[in-house]
Amino acid sequence: MSTNEQGRAKAEQAKGKVKETAGRAVGIERLTAEGRAEAAKGDARQAKEKIKNMFKR
Repeated sequence: MSTNEQGRAKAEQAKGKVKETAGRAVGIERLTAEGRAEAAKGDARQAKEKIKNMFKR
């Protein structure tokens, strides 16, 4: 996984978790859902990079 893409994936995952936690803490379901979506986007980006690296070998 390229370092840049790995960093972006981790940042998206962390940002999503923060949003999700904040949404739960204040009781805003929309913010919680946005956080889950961002974390999932980061997970998908990370999975895509892992698959790309498998085929490079």
